[in-house]
Parts: sequence; structure tokens; C-alpha cells
Amino acid sequence: MTSRFLIEVPHEEEVTACARAVEFFLKTGSHFLNHTDWGCKDGVHKAWIIVEVDSKEDARNIVRPSRSIIAAVAARDVEGCRRSPRW
Repeated sequence: MTSRFLIEVPHEEEVTACARAVEFFLKTGSHFLNHTDWGCKDGVHKAWIIVEVDSKEDARNIVRPSRSIIAAVAARDVEGCRRSPRW
């Protein structure tokens, strides 16, 4: 069974850094670039993509091929939030 994961890829505020981030997604496959959201125009220099894969490790492997890309991967699971003692 697959799960949904949010991958956040931050980059520096320079135009060249934005271009490198786009180039990275182009190299991983156009499917990922077409499904990536970008915050650069609003000064939030990050890219976000939601993927459906079998595990968090599979999600990490989408961005792991590049040593220059540092990404955060989080499960998109509302059930984990419902277990919070605050609810």
C-alpha cells in the first residue's frame, strides 16, 4: 500500500540557485517537475512535491541522487495528528 509524502527542497535566494533546483527536478524526470510547487516568486525559496510511494525511504530516494540537494520528507498522515493529546 502506498502512502503520501511531502518533500520540501529549500535552496538559496539567488537566481542561479533557483535554476539549479529546477535543473535537479528536470534530471529526475519531467513528471516530478510538472508536479512541483515553487515559492520563489514570493521570496520563499523552496520547492514542494507530494509523492505516493511505498515508504519514507522511497520518498527520500527521489531527491537523494544529488548531494547538493537537502530535502525534508514528511508523511502526509492526518491520523498521526489525531493521536495528539491536545485533541
